[in-house]
Amino acid sequence: MSDIIREVDEELRRERLANIWKKYGGLIAFGAFLIVAATGGWRGYEYYAAKQSEAASERYVAAQKLATDASKTDEAIAAFNALAANAPSSYRLLSRFSAAAELGQKDAKQGAAAFDAIAADASVETLMRELASIRGAALSVDTADVAEMQKRLAPALVDGSAFRHSANELLALAHLRAGNHAEAQKLFLLLSFDPETPPGMRNRAQRLQAALFNNAPAAPEKK
Repeated sequence: MSDIIREVDEELRRERLANIWKKYGGLIAFGAFLIVAATGGWRGYEYYAAKQSEAASERYVAAQKLATDASKTDEAIAAFNALAANAPSSYRLLSRFSAAAELGQKDAKQGAAAFDAIAADASVETLMRELASIRGAALSVDTADVAEMQKRLAPALVDGSAFRHSANELLALAHLRAGNHAEAQKLFLLLSFDPETPPGMRNRAQRLQAALFNNAPAAPEKK
């Protein structure tokens, strides 16, 4: 008896599946086609993206080689700018930084302006914008006044910025150039005694403090 019931159940399942296929077979087949097509399309995109990234890498290396030749600075800048315009996103920002750096070696003012453009670009992540502001300020420290340097360095001077120590060092140099020795000394002391100051920068601040102000660094007063 149980065998008969099992056979009936199996027959009913086959009949039910047959009815479902008759009614929805076209949709099921179309859905399967979409899955296969989407999988194939994604694999195709991955391959295309990998080839694009490989090509951009080769172009970037070629641009770097141009940059090592002082007589080919303009060619290097053009190559980096071309990458920044049409390379995959992972190479665009890197190429913008490289182009600005090369331009800065040729003309500090133009290089600073190129870094300023990156710092002002809202589509760039905050950390990289702060770095751009530091790079632009470094190119301007010999010519810009203190007010301009403070404006340039503003994004990186805030508490918690990853580049606040570099920003304070550049601002100290700007004060020193302007003859504001007290302000410069205050910043050098801050760098000397901040436990989070990178070791190389701390050592430099201490040496400048001792050499320029002819005294050993003293801890700044606690507020």
